[in-house]
Amino acid sequence: MKEIRQEFLTGERALFHGQDLAIYDTTFADGESPLKESRNIYLEGSLFQWKYPLWYSRDIRLKDCTLFEMARAGIWYTHNLEMENTLVEAPKNFRRATGLRLRHVNFPNAEETLWSCEDVTMEHVTARGDYFAMNSSDMKLSDFELVGNYSFDGVKNVEIDRARMISKDAFWNSENVTVRNAFISGEYLGWNAKNLTLIDCTIESLQGMCYIDNLVMKNCKLLNTTLAFEYSTVDAQISSRVDSVMNPSGGTIRAKEIKTLIMEKDRVDVNRTKIICEA
Repeated sequence: MKEIRQEFLTGERALFHGQDLAIYDTTFADGESPLKESRNIYLEGSLFQWKYPLWYSRDIRLKDCTLFEMARAGIWYTHNLEMENTLVEAPKNFRRATGLRLRHVNFPNAEETLWSCEDVTMEHVTARGDYFAMNSSDMKLSDFELVGNYSFDGVKNVEIDRARMISKDAFWNSENVTVRNAFISGEYLGWNAKNLTLIDCTIESLQGMCYIDNLVMKNCKLLNTTLAFEYSTVDAQISSRVDSVMNPSGGTIRAKEIKTLIMEKDRVDVNRTKIICEA
């Protein structure tokens, strides 16, 4: 591979169509699309300061790099990319990309990030911003932290293990999502989802888990969670009190206590839901 070290590159398409490059400690300053349509690129300790750095690229690895705020819309239509120990300050990163491996990555401005991507693995990733991971599929996340609303809207085939999320309207319209060992706080969790499974999770939500087709909960705690499960089919085992449950469509709910149970016969068939409480 050809090596590039400690360069300061400016102008549009500075390394357009670059191939088989190892780039170290290099600054990509003003100038759009510096590595557009690149192939087999290794980047270490490098800085991206302007728009669209990696579009239509393939076989890319970044380590100890920084994408500044103006490197927005930075990685679109790119395939087979690894990113490690990297700070991505720019919003709207990763669109219609496939084969992403992100480890120890921080997204402090993750607005509209990871849209319509496929085959994504994330380890020790933190993110802050709304509309994270919309319409993406085949994702595996571990040790994940998010502060941002409307996350994971429309995702399919997602597994999350060890997470902390503060996110209103998370997992709307999702399909085949499993979350383990997580804390999730946010109103209207999971509406219109299909096959949502929550295992060993702690949840705080107003009107959470409503309008869901096949909601499974195992050993979960519900803190300050009210008006839950409306029009959802549920198989829930709750290890805490539930403050209120409203009009589930069917299934079984097991809990230590349900403080307020609302079952309106004119809205749901109350015989389709089995309620089991210790108190």
